[in-house]
Amino acid sequence: MVNLVVLMSVLTLFSISARAELIIEITEGVTDATSIAVVPFAWSGNRLPEDVAQIVSADLHRSGQFAPLDRSRMLSLPTDESQVFYRDWQSKSNGAEYLVIGKMSSTSDGKYRVDYQLFDIFQKKMVKKWYVSGDDLRAMAHYISDTLYKELTGVRGAFSTKMVYVTMEYLQEAGKRVQRYRLYLADVDGHNERIMLESSEPILSPSWAPNGRHITYVSFETTRPAIYIMDTKTRKSQKITGFAGLNGAPRFSPDGKSLAMVLSKDGNPEIYTMNLTTGKVKRITNHYAIDTEPAWSPDGESLIYTSERGGSPQIYRQYLDSGKVERLTFEGSYNARPVLTPDGRFLAMVHRSNGIFHIAVQDLVRGTFNVLTETDLDESPSIAPNASMIIYATTDKGSGVLAAVSLDGRVKVKLPSRTGDVREPAWSPFM
Repeated sequence: MVNLVVLMSVLTLFSISARAELIIEITEGVTDATSIAVVPFAWSGNRLPEDVAQIVSADLHRSGQFAPLDRSRMLSLPTDESQVFYRDWQSKSNGAEYLVIGKMSSTSDGKYRVDYQLFDIFQKKMVKKWYVSGDDLRAMAHYISDTLYKELTGVRGAFSTKMVYVTMEYLQEAGKRVQRYRLYLADVDGHNERIMLESSEPILSPSWAPNGRHITYVSFETTRPAIYIMDTKTRKSQKITGFAGLNGAPRFSPDGKSLAMVLSKDGNPEIYTMNLTTGKVKRITNHYAIDTEPAWSPDGESLIYTSERGGSPQIYRQYLDSGKVERLTFEGSYNARPVLTPDGRFLAMVHRSNGIFHIAVQDLVRGTFNVLTETDLDESPSIAPNASMIIYATTDKGSGVLAAVSLDGRVKVKLPSRTGDVREPAWSPFM
């Protein structure tokens, strides 16, 4: 019952939002960001619904690792290698370290094709050329961004990934003020948002299956919390649990065959796992303190969770085979909502400092601990599949917004909604 009360109190932090379209604002980037010029891609047909080159430029800018050159400062607009004059890109005021050019054409089956090239301005040579084809221009643009990011950083890009998040609004129905909750799916840049679920009851804790197609979440559709799994392609949901008491914080195992969750069916909130094939439930923790917010280790051999067993919320690891428990966090009196990077080395969390909640990260190898954010009421961290950024919920000017920060804290991005608050973000795996 304690967790249910806490859960409902968190919901009161929501403000009202009828539409969840997000805006990207780079609030802080690296000082040595790589300068790059993405020239408008050539196209001879009718006006396209999307500016592919502009989307690529925005993607790279949003990563914080790149400083794209504004089109108004470009001295030339080459679309072919023969038109590239390196001197046009070497000036101090309009210079760029790298140049991207491209051509768009239509294919015989009615799709689009983009041929694009990357040039190294300092070395005065073409680095590489690629092509991509398809019928979704935004998806093609994100794919190009992923390709360029990998080529220039050595790290796989995550621009083609998705995210889910929750909004809430108040509506007037039959003269009464009622709540309306929505679960959204969107591209990671905030575009192509779609309502996956709408309810008058709370929606909480969405998270992704490793297949990038299914999500799990908590809903109060039956007046008490229950765990569901949804197919994002069909939008069909299946109720997984509906035990008496708390059913919360579901997380898929790395192989997608099990769910970790919090249940209070035996009295106290404890961590359980469920085999999704057999439906068999196994109790993992057994302590008089509250254990909650489980997260799987990448190898699936242990669970990370928040527990008050030490007197205050801290993060612990429990090995599934042996049952061995170890405390992971010791910095301060409050650390919760744990999530691990895909390699299992870094632990992101909500950390309270001087009464304010921030996003922090701990290196589990070196033991270092860093507070990454300076905003207030930060919560619900979720890590990009390439471990480049952490997306989280926070407040800005009294409204709930999403924000992102790099693991080293040097890059900060704000994603405010156009009309209201959003919460509970979850970054997808690679699609």
